[in-house]
Amino acid sequence: MSRTYLTAAELSARIKYDARTIRNRLVDAVLLEGVHYIRPFGRRKILFIWEAIERDMSLSTGDAEATAMSSGLGERSADDLGEEALQSEGAYGMGRLGPSERIPMASGRYCNG
Repeated sequence: MSRTYLTAAELSARIKYDARTIRNRLVDAVLLEGVHYIRPFGRRKILFIWEAIERDMSLSTGDAEATAMSSGLGERSADDLGEEALQSEGAYGMGRLGPSERIPMASGRYCNG
């Protein structure tokens, strides 16, 4: 099986995201090491695997949920839940931050205080 390895700049041109956004927001939040990218020779440089990214970008919502569940990534985050669900579950109660005050973390999730 042939793989196409891309730098962040090359991937940026294909998926129309800024290379900085790919490195700072998508890596380890959406793109997973060993699945969507590798670090050759254990170094800092990242090479993205185009076929894996293309496959996962084209999944429909239902297929993406099924894939996430089967790979153990089915845990729901605050981003997956609607604002109504968060309020009904009390996620913003008890002195925590409101939805406009949530603090983004490196994992792609939000800190609610």
